[in-house]
Amino acid sequence: MIKNYLAAATLLFGMTACGSSNASKDAGEATDSTDTTNAKETMATNYNPTDTNSVKVEVETTLGSFTVLLYGDTPRHRDNFVKLVKEGYYNNTLFHRVINEFMVQAGDPDSKTAVAGQALGAGGPDYTIPAEFVFPKHFHKRGALAAARQGDQVNPTKASSGSQFYIVTGKKVSEGELAGMEKMYEQSALQARFMELAQPHMDEVRKMQQAGDQAGLDKLQNELIAEAQAYVNEHPVKITDEMKETYKTSGGTPFLDNNYTVFGEVVSGMETIDKIEKVETDRGDRPKEDIRIISMKIVG
Repeated sequence: MIKNYLAAATLLFGMTACGSSNASKDAGEATDSTDTTNAKETMATNYNPTDTNSVKVEVETTLGSFTVLLYGDTPRHRDNFVKLVKEGYYNNTLFHRVINEFMVQAGDPDSKTAVAGQALGAGGPDYTIPAEFVFPKHFHKRGALAAARQGDQVNPTKASSGSQFYIVTGKKVSEGELAGMEKMYEQSALQARFMELAQPHMDEVRKMQQAGDQAGLDKLQNELIAEAQAYVNEHPVKITDEMKETYKTSGGTPFLDNNYTVFGEVVSGMETIDKIEKVETDRGDRPKEDIRIISMKIVG
């Protein structure tokens, strides 16, 4: 299952430094059609990680209003969102990507002046935000607020877009689907840990590849696989009873868990999100009639 992980890691970390691409919207790469510029700087905001206060933001749109709670235990994402709200960054931006029974996405500044039919999803500030996974506490339940990002091919650390976000609508998950979730989470965690461990060895891997040293590559790969597996065994990813009940009764998008940062949730006005979700869209998932964010404000 991971016999080609080193080759994949070489591709991932190599492309991060020199390449970029538009991500697809296939399952598992759902909301990452964001920034397509070359390697962006990681956000270095002044934030206090000991500040665990949550923040409420009211969002007024052309289809109604809703309020989101920004979690205090994802402080980088919380503080960045608050900063952008105070700057009026989101005012007049569009919900540029809407997929029924999946999610609604916004936050592209290029959408403010976009003409009909214009492709969107590549705009944002010149920084990314380090991933803040607080899983399984925060997961992709219906109403979850999460950060969009580029795909793994150019973003192996899963850093978030500096501005684009999505709100989960999703659908209910069956018992059969729930049964396979822990295995899916385990494999995702194993791959992520392997990539993390492989990153410091990339120069060594490239030299062995250039020298045709397959024995050396196999040895290193097996060592990293064993180390990654040991870590996952010591830190098992389990589906909580809350997750099971929520996914069965309210729904969501569990295949995005532990891959995109969930940093808040809708606490009122979900009916507005439901309206947005149901609008008619074009082939690129952009609503045929613009749905605009009029304003945002801090309310608590």
